[in-house]
Amino acid sequence: MQKKKKDGPPTIFNQVTSNDVTNKTYHYYTEFFETGQQVIHFNLYQIDLPKEDPVYTLKKVMAELDFSPLLERYSHLGRKGYNPIMLFAVLTYAALRGVRSVDRIVDLCTRDIAYMWLAQGEKPKRDVFYDFMNHKLSEPILMALHYQFIRKLQREGLVTLEALYIDGTKVEANANRYTFVWRGSINYHLANLLDSIQELYTQYNSFLMINGYDKKYKVPAMDMFIIEGIEKVRKVIEKNRTRKVNKKKKLSNNTIIEIDNMSPLELLKMQVHLKTIAEGEKIYFTCGKGKRKPEIQKLYEQLDVLGERLMKYKQSFEIMGDERNSYSKTDLEATFMRMKDDHMRNGQLKPAYNIQIAVENYFIIHSYISTDRTDYNPLIPVLKKHKEHLGCYPKEVTADSGYCSEKNLWFLEENNIDSYIKLQEHEAMKTRAYQKNIGKYRNMVKEGNSYRCANGRLLTHDHTEKRNTKGFERIFEVYACKNCDGCELKSECLYQYDEERHQHKNKTIKVNERWDALKAKSNENIQSEKGILNRLIRSIQTEGFFGDMKANDDFRQFNHRSAEKAHKEFTLYAFGKNLDKYHKFKMGKIKRYTGKSEKIA
Repeated sequence: MQKKKKDGPPTIFNQVTSNDVTNKTYHYYTEFFETGQQVIHFNLYQIDLPKEDPVYTLKKVMAELDFSPLLERYSHLGRKGYNPIMLFAVLTYAALRGVRSVDRIVDLCTRDIAYMWLAQGEKPKRDVFYDFMNHKLSEPILMALHYQFIRKLQREGLVTLEALYIDGTKVEANANRYTFVWRGSINYHLANLLDSIQELYTQYNSFLMINGYDKKYKVPAMDMFIIEGIEKVRKVIEKNRTRKVNKKKKLSNNTIIEIDNMSPLELLKMQVHLKTIAEGEKIYFTCGKGKRKPEIQKLYEQLDVLGERLMKYKQSFEIMGDERNSYSKTDLEATFMRMKDDHMRNGQLKPAYNIQIAVENYFIIHSYISTDRTDYNPLIPVLKKHKEHLGCYPKEVTADSGYCSEKNLWFLEENNIDSYIKLQEHEAMKTRAYQKNIGKYRNMVKEGNSYRCANGRLLTHDHTEKRNTKGFERIFEVYACKNCDGCELKSECLYQYDEERHQHKNKTIKVNERWDALKAKSNENIQSEKGILNRLIRSIQTEGFFGDMKANDDFRQFNHRSAEKAHKEFTLYAFGKNLDKYHKFKMGKIKRYTGKSEKIA
């Protein structure tokens, strides 16, 4: 008698058969979803899984995901390997349990009942998982699976995708701590290197002129190439030398150097000319002890050494780009950042990545890996991911003061996104000193196109300033008082007032009207009842996730190198944690947070 087939959850299996895919792809789905049993059968005994184990929820979710992009990366020829859907399920369940070590996962596949059930009795080794994560499970495929699950949560009413609560934390990269390369240090050594190259240019031209080789071989004299930005570097170096004598703190020397003109090709041309002269004059290059090198050989070798150093500095600048001032030699995309959990507790910097998450109802909607040390720049990329993968921008965004910048608030304003971002001066605005500071234009009275100070003097419009920072233009209106002489409030009004230097100085203020309007609107939002609740939800859900990640799962350092692999590792971890939250919602262990409830006395 034929056994009746049980009805299961709707799967992508029906779509797969209708598209006439190969038998091997067909087999992957039927093997994992249709014939998978909830009991592992051994020859001598039988072991059941607990009914409340989240592994059941995981498999039901997996059955509704489309794995066809992942399966397309496998060849349909040759010997059948491990089921890629099974490998993804095992890695996701491990992330759900807070297990990230591949060796630990391999061990659990032979000892833990849930892992053995997911692996269907197979025992994949560490090389299988590494090959799957590094070559088969690409970042676009992983993100597609992640957003399929997010869409499922939206259909079931667990998320609306209209409100995002954003926060970030720094996680140490898988790089050696003392392999740092600093822009300021390279700038300092580059200035000295260019001085040495300038001397070689002088020696080269003198060598040609004295010996008449310029006319004999028609070799022209060479002029030193110009590098934009190096003069600013030299000025800072001189200032730091003076400050060092006076025992003052050094100034940062992170000027962006124009690397396009910093080419060793100019030095190579000089070497070619020297080689031509040596061949024409039958001057042979020597090597070894007891042999004196000719002058032309010494000059040639010095150019070779300095050219290699110049090329090395140029490569370092290319790695850092214009956005960073440091990188690690063992993970070129990691930036040195100041960590809260410093291992030596002396404020040292460590190579790290800035992890950004966007949360709603405890679920990680988006994750983003940034090499920026601050939270200003990652906000816009996170919002663009929302539109790219989910079709539109959210209706509101809640974040802390680290994300408050004119560029971010203007982006929210342009795209009709309500801002619940705390201002940087939010706490300072509550103090009496801030409210009574007569030097702040916010505490002055505006009269038409002028401001009147605390002493009754008028500050009229003087001129308009424009600043362009990385493609974003900021506009400042400058107001100035024509005469501040004899003002008894001058010491309180001027910043860091010095009686000798500021005796005849007049008060000037710079007002960014667009920036002030954006901050006023955001500040009004966060002071509302909804704004207070949003800030409370953000602190509970985002910071709670990071606390669980670092304290309970010990996710304090990445296992993989490069930003792409680090993002895949974190996304896989977030996928597992989302499944854990989904299972708890289904089991009734957690509910949507709507604020603190009042207890009845």
